[in-house]
Amino acid sequence: MYKRIITAGLLFGMACTGPPAHAMTCMPRAELVSKLTTAYTETLTARGLQNARSIVEIWASAETGSYTILVSRADGISCVLSAGTHWLAETPVATKKGVAG
Repeated sequence: MYKRIITAGLLFGMACTGPPAHAMTCMPRAELVSKLTTAYTETLTARGLQNARSIVEIWASAETGSYTILVSRADGISCVLSAGTHWLAETPVATKKGVAG
């Protein structure tokens, strides 16, 4: 009984020592944009104002299918929120007035 409790405690304790899941890569925006354009051939696809001090940007590559979502702050620092592959750009579908989807 005690062996199982100690083993479970050690396993859960070891799991808590791993790196944080929320670790982000942050650097000056110009440096990050340079890496995205040269290393991944990504271009700015979309952006929107998140709040008064930051903008969310989506960079994607039609050639490779890679994408990067980042937040650019007013102080010139950008942080990568997410990155991945198999990006597909969707074309908006026109709707009739008053009819959704």
